[in-house]
Amino acid sequence: MPLTFAIADLHGRADLLEAALAAIEERVASGTVVFLGDYVDRGPKSKQVIARLVAGPSQGWEWVCLRGNHEEMMLRALTCSEAVFIERKLWMSNGGDVTLRSYGDSADFVPDTHIDWLKGLPLMHVDLQRVYVHAAIDPYRPLHRQRESTLLWALYGDDEEGGHGDFHVVHGHHQFADGPVLKTHRTDLDTFAWSTGHLVVGVFDDDTPGGPVDFIEVIGEPARQEAEALVPTAGTARAPEPRS
Repeated sequence: MPLTFAIADLHGRADLLEAALAAIEERVASGTVVFLGDYVDRGPKSKQVIARLVAGPSQGWEWVCLRGNHEEMMLRALTCSEAVFIERKLWMSNGGDVTLRSYGDSADFVPDTHIDWLKGLPLMHVDLQRVYVHAAIDPYRPLHRQRESTLLWALYGDDEEGGHGDFHVVHGHHQFADGPVLKTHRTDLDTFAWSTGHLVVGVFDDDTPGGPVDFIEVIGEPARQEAEALVPTAGTARAPEPRS
């Protein structure tokens, strides 16, 4: 039974990443791990998270690292020549200042290898049973015509069952400390882990449609003081207006 493991919204928690990888590799000798984006900001070790993902998996494993809206903000702030002040302000207000501290308090210390890696991150991953994405999938648009703003920024309504045709959708982005959220045709794995210290890895059977067949729970130290300072409410970040 080939398995895919999905990890959402690490936000600088390198400790939870390492614990999750150890637990996954202890369970099986090979498989696929899909990271659902938002590796940076808010938590203390964004640089270390990116460095670990850039280093890649051990033998027998395939990793798929998707782009989240926080990677998008980071890239725009670091590489956009137009309206750079606006891009930097948006990033800083959503935890980018913590990311810069992990790099030594200067954008100049972010290595080109990390920027190039961020640029190359895909927006979705599709296998035979599921679509993996950071934020959401528009069920009324073909997968190849999805809007980037939907994939990176959209929030499902509480009553939305999700899905895209026969595909189950696996996503993060919308944080629920008491998650994961399991709907008929979608699974939200964002458990506010950077703050709560509670990361839930979804385990999916590649041969079986639908939601997860199991979970792996990783329990680390909470960071509640930082959470109160940086994230007043869930899902406060919003996509910038699209450029014409």
